[in-house]
Amino acid sequence: MTGALHTGLILFLFVVVCESEPTHSGPDRVGDSHEQSRLVHLTSHWAFQLVNDSMAFSRADRFCRGQFSYLATVEQLENEEGALELLQQTGHHSPIWVRDPSKPTSKPLALSKQYLQFSALNFPKESREGFARVSMSFPPLSSVSVCVRVQWNPEWNEVSTIFSYAAPVFTNEFQLRGQMDKQGRILLALIIHGKHLPYKASFPNDGLWHHICVMWHQSSTHWAIYVDGDRKDSGSGTDTSRNIYGDGILILGQDQDSFGGNFTEPFIGNITDLNVWNMSLETRHIRALNACSPVNKDVLFSWNLDHLTSHPVVKEVEVLLFCPAVHQQMELQGCRMLQSWSDQLPLFGLTDCSDALPFICRSSRERYLKMKQMTDSQNSQPTAFMNHLMKYSNKTQEVLGQQPSELSSLAQASALLDISVQALEDTQQEGLQPTDMVSLIQLLSLTADVPTQPLPDATNHSQDTIQEISQHFISVADSIISEDNALKWQSIKEVVNGPMDVVKSIDRMVTSLSPRLMAETDHLTIHRPNIKVEVQQQRLQEGPRGSSFCGPETEKHINRDCISVPHQMIQDLHNNGFHKLTLVNTWYGSLRPLFNPEDNITMVPTVTDGSQRYLGTVLGSSVISTTVLGDNQPVSTAVRFQLRHRVQNPTGTVYDPVCAFWDFDLTPESGGWWNTKGCDVVSKQYGYTVCYCNHTTNFALLLQVYEAQRSPENEKALQVLTFIGCGVSLCGLLFTFILFIAVGVPKSDRTTVHKNLIVALGIAELLLMCSDLVSANEATCFVVTALLHLFFMASFSWMLVEGLLLWSKVVSVNISEDRRMKLYYIIGWGLPVLIVGVTLAVSMDDYKADDHCWLNVKTDTIWAFVGPVIFVLAVNAVVLCRVVMVTVSSARRRAKMLSPSSASKMQTFDLTWAVTRPVLILLPVLGLTWLCGVLVHLSVVLAYVFIALNALQGLYIFLVYAVYNSEVRNAIKRIKEKRKALSFTNCSQPTSFLPSQRAPITSWGGSPLTPSSPETSETSGPPSSTSMSLVIKNESFRKENFVNFSLKPASGNQVVQLTGFKPSGC
Repeated sequence: MTGALHTGLILFLFVVVCESEPTHSGPDRVGDSHEQSRLVHLTSHWAFQLVNDSMAFSRADRFCRGQFSYLATVEQLENEEGALELLQQTGHHSPIWVRDPSKPTSKPLALSKQYLQFSALNFPKESREGFARVSMSFPPLSSVSVCVRVQWNPEWNEVSTIFSYAAPVFTNEFQLRGQMDKQGRILLALIIHGKHLPYKASFPNDGLWHHICVMWHQSSTHWAIYVDGDRKDSGSGTDTSRNIYGDGILILGQDQDSFGGNFTEPFIGNITDLNVWNMSLETRHIRALNACSPVNKDVLFSWNLDHLTSHPVVKEVEVLLFCPAVHQQMELQGCRMLQSWSDQLPLFGLTDCSDALPFICRSSRERYLKMKQMTDSQNSQPTAFMNHLMKYSNKTQEVLGQQPSELSSLAQASALLDISVQALEDTQQEGLQPTDMVSLIQLLSLTADVPTQPLPDATNHSQDTIQEISQHFISVADSIISEDNALKWQSIKEVVNGPMDVVKSIDRMVTSLSPRLMAETDHLTIHRPNIKVEVQQQRLQEGPRGSSFCGPETEKHINRDCISVPHQMIQDLHNNGFHKLTLVNTWYGSLRPLFNPEDNITMVPTVTDGSQRYLGTVLGSSVISTTVLGDNQPVSTAVRFQLRHRVQNPTGTVYDPVCAFWDFDLTPESGGWWNTKGCDVVSKQYGYTVCYCNHTTNFALLLQVYEAQRSPENEKALQVLTFIGCGVSLCGLLFTFILFIAVGVPKSDRTTVHKNLIVALGIAELLLMCSDLVSANEATCFVVTALLHLFFMASFSWMLVEGLLLWSKVVSVNISEDRRMKLYYIIGWGLPVLIVGVTLAVSMDDYKADDHCWLNVKTDTIWAFVGPVIFVLAVNAVVLCRVVMVTVSSARRRAKMLSPSSASKMQTFDLTWAVTRPVLILLPVLGLTWLCGVLVHLSVVLAYVFIALNALQGLYIFLVYAVYNSEVRNAIKRIKEKRKALSFTNCSQPTSFLPSQRAPITSWGGSPLTPSSPETSETSGPPSSTSMSLVIKNESFRKENFVNFSLKPASGNQVVQLTGFKPSGC
């Protein structure tokens, strides 16, 4: 088998015949039957291949991509050294193409970013007299370019003049004419110096806007006509070689049979964006103008209605024009090339992208060596698939083409795909080998890059032929991504980036062929076991229709994988001027097993409450994609899709779905990676997830894998304990607050802070107990989440205030109590309101968790709670340490002062109590028990401890700050004594008291004893001749309560009789 035939049969592998192993000392020359020279130079990490075939930039880029490599950038030091060494060793000195790493890859643009508003002139069909004149004088022109946008009236089929330039000495100096042919196309022709050139350039008479540019150069007599950025006709030679006369008149919409008049060939339709240059524009300039990027060099006239004089029938209208370069800046200067180099310093330049230059492809050293190994193996021992391919290729050698760098026609692609499908059918039992898969992947890439328009020497392909190419393409791709080849994908991962390379080729092929596929139908479906492709087309002026697409139904009553473009997005396309909508939908059912399970998808794990441990992220669904074409232009719109979970949950494992897409621009030399930007989970159901993404591409579900740290029994027990503990805590807080109010605790900053903390914590725990009851109602649950956030933040804010207040008692702070309380209120209530308000404003959509009423722990929203809590705990921990230090110091001094001799014996006990007492007292109000929450993920035991400590926080506050609080106990004691005093003074029955050693000490008045009326005494002995009375004041009574005592002398012992009054009923 000759080298040429083998090149065609193995489908343009990277290196067909390798003479020897490339070394650092010199490049390896690789030859083929086309006498093409390819030179390879290896460095420690890269392989550089110089391709001397001169190609346009886009073809060079496709060639490298087809060889599983990339156009060299020559930016980094190693890349620069490797490329320059290769050029020096080969003696190559002409410019070569290089890739600009700073130039972004083109992507479909958002709808709102693709249109610009223009002021246009409408030439009505009702009048043949409409025209517009450019109000300026033109100089003699040695070169001229005129560009204009026209919207031809589909009902007008007569010869029309788009613009005409007439000089005083010659009327038909420069003119652009158009007419409709029998096929419904608008044919264009130029008149230069009176010579009428043929009608060849054309555009469809579809009622859409088209960009037309014409140019002429005097020295070469070269002329050209461009339509929508592509050259449609060109030539050279006119009857006379002279400049275009100056001082002429430029008319829009009419010819000039006489200078400035005698109009006979009117244009019917709309015209805008007329620009004239005193130069011959290059292709890159015209393509930039087609995309609405300006070219200001040597411009003679720029579109401005103020510089036009029009006939009254011509009306000014506002139109929206499709402008993909409005936000996607195009390189007007051209494509990048390595122009020259000296002293190891490269000199870069820019040139027209259509120029043909050599280029360098770069790939990794490992990939090159693996390709060489596979090629040698295929040459020495062809596989069964390759033998069948050789057999069938003998019948089709003539269509294999002469260019090994790419497929230049659909005929070549069709022939190769046809024999590949036949060979696949014959080798179903043997199966594909890794080398076969590499060859077929390369064939798909080359086929996807086939020019969409047939070359001049190519035959026209019927609708059936185009569909046959598409079906064979999908059949080949389906064989490659079959689950049977999962292990073989691992053996070629050094050469091929992965199965998404096949997906990318399918996207490019179906998108490029969609205009031809849908030429005679509005719906096309290609279904294979692992791939389903559906192309839908609708004309928006007929009314937007549904745009949903679903994968195959594998089981009954099971939700299918589906994707759809929202109806509002399609309506927006129609409102923005699109006429035709094409949807290319694809479903891939077998990609998941092809990804290496050992290659964990790197993602930031979801923050959990400790009940689960993050293990990794895996692909957990089919891949589904949508490409939206508006008037055959890629448009990015929002999509909604649902995908079934295709991973079984082992015991003890939990999966959390994440909506993602494959981003080819993320690490492009590795083929891309998964990205989640712009995608959100709409809902999670049993077995499937619904997602919403704000762009179009290839979507899938990534499943974050967690190992359950707690059994369902533990989860239930913790939930019950939390509810019970919150109830007990709430009761304790309620009783504490009632005691503070009812017993009349003296007002102080400390009691005020306690009351605010009790209120905030009590409301928070009440809301927590009720949160499960409202979780089913989305709106109510959202409100409860916000209130929980607010009151728990207020609780911690007042815990912070407790710490600050304690610090002010321990450390001297020069601030008044009034000012201090104002600051405390700002911290306690103002700061939580601010935090919650800012959080709601910033992350309204991601605020609440999906399945319960609390903050979303899967986003950064949770830090609006965790961050302040950590800060409060850190501050209060410092405060507690300071308090313990002061308490220990005081205990030491007290022990030495009271009992110096026994100080050493008592020191251990005093110090222990000095440390323990403030810790026990301050823990509940400083919130330090929440430190256990940081460690709950380590053990389920810590989870129980955390719930017990914090759920019983209210009861602890009740015991420490109510039952054993000296202020509260003194207030209760005062209330009891007050009641006794009231009872004592209101008695009406006399009561006798005899002196006793336990009688309270009385305070006697300072005035002398005064006589008193005699009273009957029950004591024995002779009566006293005098009796004295005195007033006794008891300190236990109020100052207005007094008791009257009678003192009577008697024979023998003197007796004091106390007379009190007991109220009736006592």
